[in-house]
Amino acid sequence: MKRSDDRILTTHAGSLPRPGDLAAMLLEDHRTQDGAVRARHERVTSATAELVDTQITAGLDVVGDGEAGKPSYIGYVPDRLDGFGGQADDVAIGYMADYPEAAALVPMTSTGQRSTFALPACIGPVSLRDPDAVHRDIRNLTAALAGCNYVEAFMTAASPGNVAMYMTNRYYRTEEEYLYAIADAMRHEYRAIVDAGFILQIDCPDLSRRYDRSPDLPLADVIHDTERNVEVLNHALADLPPDRMRIHICWGNGEGPHHRDTELRHILVAVLRARPSGLLVEGANPRHAHEWKVFDDVDLPDGKLVIPGVVDTTNNYIEHPELVAQRIVAYASVVGRENVIAGTDCGFATAVDYTRVLPRIAWAKLESVVEGARLASKELWGKHAIAPAERTADAGGEGSRPISSSACSSA
Repeated sequence: MKRSDDRILTTHAGSLPRPGDLAAMLLEDHRTQDGAVRARHERVTSATAELVDTQITAGLDVVGDGEAGKPSYIGYVPDRLDGFGGQADDVAIGYMADYPEAAALVPMTSTGQRSTFALPACIGPVSLRDPDAVHRDIRNLTAALAGCNYVEAFMTAASPGNVAMYMTNRYYRTEEEYLYAIADAMRHEYRAIVDAGFILQIDCPDLSRRYDRSPDLPLADVIHDTERNVEVLNHALADLPPDRMRIHICWGNGEGPHHRDTELRHILVAVLRARPSGLLVEGANPRHAHEWKVFDDVDLPDGKLVIPGVVDTTNNYIEHPELVAQRIVAYASVVGRENVIAGTDCGFATAVDYTRVLPRIAWAKLESVVEGARLASKELWGKHAIAPAERTADAGGEGSRPISSSACSSA
């Protein structure tokens, strides 16, 4: 990942609002109709280009495919791996035990199910089924980036622990066996993304959400589970360069009390042992906005970057750029300005039918990230700060072009 010594770079956590027609396609059972498969693939290709173009227009530096081809950040996995079927157990949300009326805040699909949780269980040996799926995503993003001005590009993938958290184990003797089987099957996807020249982002809510599933679990057990899942993740990423990877932890992308969330201070040491250099953390929502101070007590290891969320992804407030700048400067004060990239708390559409932020407002929030980063850069570097339009290819990533406010020339 590129570090900047003259300004704060900007990115986001992965998923973006998909066009309405594509969202409908992603919710259909497309696997049995060849024509539907072709139409869906074609629309994913064009939608990826649209999403990249809009990110460039917003002024973002490190851009992605918006998860255009995925029905959800976790729900795509059963289409690519064997060993899954039936219905997984519901994943508990910790605050519901104390505030059951808050369950009404969780968006429902047209079928009355919470889409993110309507997933299969593990009923057989986990193995790779569709090795070309990730390469379709890679081809789409590569084509979409042609003619664009950007610093770097990234793609997301689910962590082994994330898959295990949502897709109940009904086959393996132990949870650990299950985790390592998933890790070995997902390794193909992880390597393909890095080999394509993109930053690999691993989505790891499993590292921070243990209390959601077992709110009465002793803290020592929570920390143990986090440490174990980090070990499994490192196994899957063992031969990949840390500086081409980042992980994202979060406490669920939903509105609610969140009073049972694991505190970052309890798990940060374990999380920082993960191989990827970048760490995306929630830094904007009211339950975790204060946690930048944790880095006063836990030193950021050499080579690591922090990518705090500086806008919330569960509400329709458009954060003021000056507030965004304050959040960026707070992190820079404890980890160093060169070790901060501005991001978002989570994705804006973690599932195509599970979103709290209106699409136009999501894009406005991203524009606020960009403007807030500009203000923070001016405060942190003064007259030496470089505006986005002044960036050169040498200052950007491999194959990147000068950064400007223009969209992709191929759009």
